[in-house]
This record gives sequence, C-alpha cells and structure tokens, in this order.
Amino acid sequence: MTTLFSGYRLGALALPNRVVMAPMTRVRAAAGGLATPSMARYYAQRATAGLIVTEGVQPSLVGQSNPGTPGLYTDQQVAAWRPVTDAVHTNGGRIFAQIMHGGRVSHPDTTGMQPVGPSAVAAVGEVFTPNGPLPAPTPRALDTAEVPEHVQSYADAARRAVDAGFDGVELHGANGYLISQFLSSNANLRTDRYGGSVGNRIRFAVEAAAATAEAIGADRTGIRLSPEGAFWGIEETDVAELYTALLTELSRLGLAYVHLEATTDEETLLGLRRAWSGTLVMNPVLPMGPKQTGQADADQWLNLGADLISFGRAFIANPDLVERLRTGLPIAPADDATYFQGGDHGYLTYSAYQHSA
Repeated sequence: MTTLFSGYRLGALALPNRVVMAPMTRVRAAAGGLATPSMARYYAQRATAGLIVTEGVQPSLVGQSNPGTPGLYTDQQVAAWRPVTDAVHTNGGRIFAQIMHGGRVSHPDTTGMQPVGPSAVAAVGEVFTPNGPLPAPTPRALDTAEVPEHVQSYADAARRAVDAGFDGVELHGANGYLISQFLSSNANLRTDRYGGSVGNRIRFAVEAAAATAEAIGADRTGIRLSPEGAFWGIEETDVAELYTALLTELSRLGLAYVHLEATTDEETLLGLRRAWSGTLVMNPVLPMGPKQTGQADADQWLNLGADLISFGRAFIANPDLVERLRTGLPIAPADDATYFQGGDHGYLTYSAYQHSA
C-alpha cells in the first residue's frame, strides 16, 4: 500500500518519502538577488523532505516580482546558491529551484524596469515594492519577436541552477505569474500565435518547458500549475480544455513531474490526472488560504492517484515535518507576521519537536 512515507523514484533521484516542501516566497535574499548563509541553514533544516522546491527564483531582472527574492541570472548568484545546495545534500536532501518570471506582477521601484506581460493589462491589486505595497502598473506587451527570449530565460536559469548544484528545476506556471498570464483569457489579449485559441494560449508554457528540458534534461524539469486560480485578477476560460491540452503537450516532453494546486474542483483535477501520465505532485489546499495541508489531505490525494504531496506553510514552523507526520506529533503553527519580514526571526527560530523528559 502506498503511503506518504513510501519511497519514490523521480528521474535519477530516489526519494525516501513522498513529502515535497512546496515553494514559498520568504524574501530573505541579499542585495543583487544573492542567496545567503541563513537560506542555506533554512533549507538544510528541512532536508528530510523527499524533495525541496525553493522559493521562486527570478530568471532575469525584469522577471523579478518581489524585492528580496533570489535570482539565477548572474555568476554571483550561482556562486551564492552553491552553499545552499551543498548544505541540503550534506543533510541527505534533494532540491529543485523554482524558476519564477513575475511578468506583469512587478514594479519599476523593484527592478528599475517597466514590467512585461502578454498584453498591456495590469494585474489586480497591489504589488510589493521597496517602498511598500503599490498598485500594480500596466505592463508593456511583449512583441512577438521578443517572446522567445523570455522562453529562453527559463532554460538559461535552469542551466545556472544545475551549475549551482540543484538537482533540477520547477517552472512556476501558476498563481498569476508570466506563464499563467499567457494561459489566461483576460491577461492575454494577443492576436498572434501566443493568444486567442487554447492551442495558442498554451504555447508559451510548452515552449518554456521544452527549452528547459532540452537545456538540462526532461527528467530534471517540473512545472507548477494552478487551474482556474484567480491570482492577481487572472481569469481562465475553458479550464478543463485548456489544461487538458497543456498536459497532453507536456506529456510528450517526458517531464519529471507536474505540480498541481487544488485551485479548481476535484472532478476537473481528476480529469487532469488522467490527461497526465507522468508523476503528479499535488498541493491539496489553496495557497495562503485558511487551511494548511495535513495528513488526511495527503492520504486522500494519494488514494486519488497523486504520487507526491506538497506541503507549504506546515514546513515553515516544522523543519522536522516528515517526522511529525510519521509519528503523529503535533504540527506547530507558524507566525504569519514573519513570513515576509526578512531576518532570521520566524525563519531559523523554529526547532524540531522537543520531547519532554
């Protein structure tokens, strides 16, 4: 019987369990998008996860969404990540970098550049900047001739990730960022080969995945998706058709996994499981919603056909989450006021479960 604690083969990696640490923005990088010694300790503390997926890492300066996030587009950034991947591997873990191009979810105060997107349609809401939350600006619509360089930015960052010691990468195709914007029916108003029909709206995602798979190997490339997710004002029409078409195309690439968020109904998600024959990572609860993933959610989705289960917030306050789940120990709550405040408090201050004498 498959359980959360059964081993799993993911490409060349032998995972000791089916628990994935989900990507979570923590805005602890140093100036220049550099990883830090604190980040090395943070990820190493959680190396008992079957697989760690890092916070979103920008593949270019214009792709940076939030201040304080790390990059993978300079040699200095590659060098800064090496102690992080070394620390995770020394502690027996496996780690993928999540490559995240923010697209329109950015601000000139953060990057010094006007954000870009599929169309000149602003995101809904305020974006984080060095000067506090500000209304999302209208992005510059990418010319057709420019789109390939943004496709290629994922592949280039993936090569740098491997140079930095990562075991693979996950493309952030969810939550209203650039890939998600191309999939959208209201952020993407294009009339060229990247917009309009379902086949055109999935093209950017497929090209980014194909370029990355060619760069570092399909077995080291995953992608995260949030079907029908309404992040940053995103809307998607024809959700089942859109994502079935996308997963059908991605199946031809032989990717390491697809990572789905439970942002649509269970029936649609089960249909997508049927459309995707490869490894499925399932994130059973809404990001930043009122509930965090627990053992019951994990067991439900393993029974429904998921192969791996990702846990987000539960990993913040529980570096030993796998052991707590395995032995039924209580899951400590995290202080959400410290999620994005920077510094080591609320980052390195959570400890493994202390058994009373």
